[in-house]
Amino acid sequence: MAEPTRARPKPTPETQHFWDGTRVNELRLQRCGACAHVYFPPRLFCPACASREVGVFKASGKARLYSYVIHHRPVAGFTPPYSIAVVELEEGPRMMTNIVGCPQTPEALELDMQLEVKFEKLDDDITLPLFQPARG
Repeated sequence: MAEPTRARPKPTPETQHFWDGTRVNELRLQRCGACAHVYFPPRLFCPACASREVGVFKASGKARLYSYVIHHRPVAGFTPPYSIAVVELEEGPRMMTNIVGCPQTPEALELDMQLEVKFEKLDDDITLPLFQPARG
């Protein structure tokens, strides 16, 4: 019997640009043309001023660890322990993700630690943006 796999995100017309970006190892965000607010998750209008004058740009991929929990129970597609984290992107928005590339312990996962994006390909359509400790 095959092991259960990780749940896959389902792109929508509003989020397709994001998933197209991750597929080519780019983290893409939106910026409002009216008020310059940068936001995530993707949507058709600016959450700050409701303008529909929005554009997409390639983000730096740099972030800092804002908050996390270490999950110890088995879940399909994950090997415990693993972190469920909120990172604050250098451009301002926060996003949920997982931290990889380091021990999943409170000693290794320090709040405000510098992170960088690391892309994990699930299949031909979906590549996930995960984060790892920044290298020097």
